[in-house]
Amino acid sequence: MLGVWLLLWASVALGGRADTASLRRAHDSSGHCTYSFTVASPVEAACPEAAGGVPELRAELAALAARLNRLESRERGMGGSGPRGAEPGGARDPQQVASAARLETAASAGQGPSQQVTDAPCAVGGGTGLLSKAAAFRGAAARRGAPRGRQERAGRAGGWLSPAHAVPDPAAAPRWEPQPLSYQELQSERTEVPVSRLLDETALGRPGNEDSAGCGQLLWVGEPVVFGRADSIAGKYGVWMKDPEPVPPFTRDNTWRVDTVGTEVRQLFQYEEAEQLARGYPAKVHILPRPLESTGAVVYRGGLFFQPRHSRSVARYDLRGETITAEREIPGAGYHGQYPYSWGGYTDIDLAVDETGLWVIYSTEKARGAIVLSKLDPDTLEIRRTWETNIRKRGVANSFLICGTLYTVSSYSAPNATINFAYDTATGTSRALSIPFENRFRYLSMLDYNPAERQLFAWDSFNMVTYPVRLSQA
Repeated sequence: MLGVWLLLWASVALGGRADTASLRRAHDSSGHCTYSFTVASPVEAACPEAAGGVPELRAELAALAARLNRLESRERGMGGSGPRGAEPGGARDPQQVASAARLETAASAGQGPSQQVTDAPCAVGGGTGLLSKAAAFRGAAARRGAPRGRQERAGRAGGWLSPAHAVPDPAAAPRWEPQPLSYQELQSERTEVPVSRLLDETALGRPGNEDSAGCGQLLWVGEPVVFGRADSIAGKYGVWMKDPEPVPPFTRDNTWRVDTVGTEVRQLFQYEEAEQLARGYPAKVHILPRPLESTGAVVYRGGLFFQPRHSRSVARYDLRGETITAEREIPGAGYHGQYPYSWGGYTDIDLAVDETGLWVIYSTEKARGAIVLSKLDPDTLEIRRTWETNIRKRGVANSFLICGTLYTVSSYSAPNATINFAYDTATGTSRALSIPFENRFRYLSMLDYNPAERQLFAWDSFNMVTYPVRLSQA
């Protein structure tokens, strides 16, 4: 129903052009009727360079958060369901989240026509028709405020918005000019594993008596510890990290963060320490020369390694010189929705760091969607060696490397997920695992290992968390 209304609004508000919106109706794997729609994405005409101290941007983020909440609330009221019954439409891409909220802005401002549309049931599977009016979106102006969560740390969590900031009237929000933008259709897929490959309950799935000082196999992952929370909708998905091998003037205390919801993600927030991240006051904001795609970035040896938007390349941004010093295409790598993790988010190319160096995780048409690993030179980004696994990338929620071994997570939303597979690059073999892993906030969009901290860093639905790990004796 939501897709039908947005299609009508886009067609009328954008001058009735037939190429600005399209609608497709189909059945999903459970037999439900699903609407997929594509609309032109409004993009901001301009953006201030220093966002931290601009009141207009804070007000804009507050309005965006309120509009997204009203949109998601409306979807739930129309019968939408997500991974746990609370995420409408299942996995969503950061650019789709921002664009959908902006489309609802135009409806709140009275730009769209008030139409009454009937959603007929699918030809197969039946179902009852739904009736909706575009005016219902405009009438939801005061339904909900910006997303908040229970504080799980001492002091106020990070973010740009304060509870004292009132949410402005959506009708007074800034205006954007539309431009074409394509979307991917996100879905989760299940990988079936033969019983012969499953491990019995052994010490491999339980913590040992003490941590290993060197490399070893992953034995145990502890409970998550919350370090900060993003209070604006731009931080629903994101990436945060520390440099395990920093170069002066940076240290291991420096913490870095990118909020990845939006069509032009360029801001890299720099913090002197993790406590400053929790308070929400960055020491500096870097404006990247190229927009960043998704949540696969890492900081390593004084550089930010990331995937530039709409490309199969990897780039290195020098944190001292504030310029891109290297960029290289990953041959055949899928990008922008071809081979993402199961949660979506254009996570086709994921960078990782472990005790052995810098890695890139991706897939290719030749690999037929299986995870491919490549070891990169951190200075030139030249590929040193490549491994092709038998683990389907869309079948896992996320992955990370420890001591040259790739580990994958079974689900991004199940509260009691598992570390379910491991691929050892030393032997070229994979094995099934069953190590408990907790998704406390039930939307895992980023997971990386820090070999210096001996912890996993994760972004779980606005929350920046860490997990202690334990390895076997080498």
